[in-house]
Amino acid sequence: MITGYKAARNRPLTRGQKLSNKALAAVRAPVEHGFAHLKNWRVLGEVRIDPRWATALVRALLVLTNREVAR
Repeated sequence: MITGYKAARNRPLTRGQKLSNKALAAVRAPVEHGFAHLKNWRVLGEVRIDPRWATALVRALLVLTNREVAR
């Protein structure tokens, strides 16, 4: 797992560390946005079914979400 750098009161981040945090944030943002969109579909919170069916459900919801976002 890759985590960003954290500054302390007496130790600010170097320029390289700031650039590294920015690059990491750029990679993480689309993934986190995707999870946020999926959370809008409340049915996922109640999924207690066969994992294969859950996978098909998530794929269908992703298609619907992508169509909604693309509008």
